[in-house]
Amino acid sequence: MIAALTMAALFTTAAHATSPTPPQPTAEPGYEQQAASAAQLLHKAVAAYREEGNAAFARFSRQGEFVDGDQYVYVVDENGYMLASGGPSAALIGRDITPLLDPELQEAFNSALQAPESNAVSSAEYRWMNWSDGKVERKHVFYQKVDGKTFAVGYYLPRSSEAAATALLNDAAAAIEADPDATISRINRLDPEFNRDDLYVFVVDMTSMSMVAHGYSRRLLNIHFPELKNRDGMRVGQKILDAVEAGEQSVTYTWPNPVTERPEEKKTLIRKVGNYLVAVGYYQETEAE
Repeated sequence: MIAALTMAALFTTAAHATSPTPPQPTAEPGYEQQAASAAQLLHKAVAAYREEGNAAFARFSRQGEFVDGDQYVYVVDENGYMLASGGPSAALIGRDITPLLDPELQEAFNSALQAPESNAVSSAEYRWMNWSDGKVERKHVFYQKVDGKTFAVGYYLPRSSEAAATALLNDAAAAIEADPDATISRINRLDPEFNRDDLYVFVVDMTSMSMVAHGYSRRLLNIHFPELKNRDGMRVGQKILDAVEAGEQSVTYTWPNPVTERPEEKKTLIRKVGNYLVAVGYYQETEAE
């Protein structure tokens, strides 16, 4: 069974009027191209259905013009049955997928399926398995209802935004200030409040210079922070400490992304809270050489 069927979702919709050209999608910074590609693929799929009817479903469900990298078309009817899919959910074609969804998603999913038909494209965000790396990731989907069927195409967001990193840093800093011992324990237990997709918190005791909390890798706990290095041999820990000493608020270096598991450029936001250094970093995809 597809692991991503246990997921929390945000079915907040944003409508865009349809036209002979695809709608101009909204996208997080850095994902404009993926959003435009997904919107274009959805527009193409709806046009194919209007021309061919249900015969188009077979084309959607095989590798070809309706699959673009990790983007694919899927179609669900008003009763929750999967009619077509060019992705990993192809295994669910012909099945009612509603009982397989996380309870948090079922109500929103059913509401979206029963929404009145209109010439509009809506959007939703939830978590789903990315077949390109086998991981459950955030996915933003554009969908449109035609003849009682919901057509959808989405793109994955393995990298969080600077705004999301800042929000997590604010939350972590406030928690450390209020109760450092309890917060450090929660971070090390991988509490979801401090571990959000590719974002996680780490904390350094500035007296002992040791890593006392890490929201992703427990093997880094108690390491002497100035000696922390990345895969390139850069003394990342010392670089961060130098930035703190200089009054800087961020440091950039290469570090493995916990979602993609690839070394990527990471901008880490840093803040001193009492005797602790609190940090959260966000990733930017590095170009292949």
